[in-house]
Amino acid sequence: MKLLFLLVGMVLVLEGIPYVAFPESMREWLKKISEMKAEHLRILGLFSMSSGLVICWFVQRSGFFQ
Repeated sequence: MKLLFLLVGMVLVLEGIPYVAFPESMREWLKKISEMKAEHLRILGLFSMSSGLVICWFVQRSGFFQ
């Protein structure tokens, strides 16, 4: 459970970096995203999830990160 909370915290830190570093650019980027079609957002979300799963699988299966 501790690891889960650490991971959630780390995700929030990483997600917050662009808003702190480039707030004007993030505002413009969010406007563009809000104008995208739902189908495109769904595809982008599926791609992000798939990429995350592949990374998690690779880290778990490889001995590279031990």
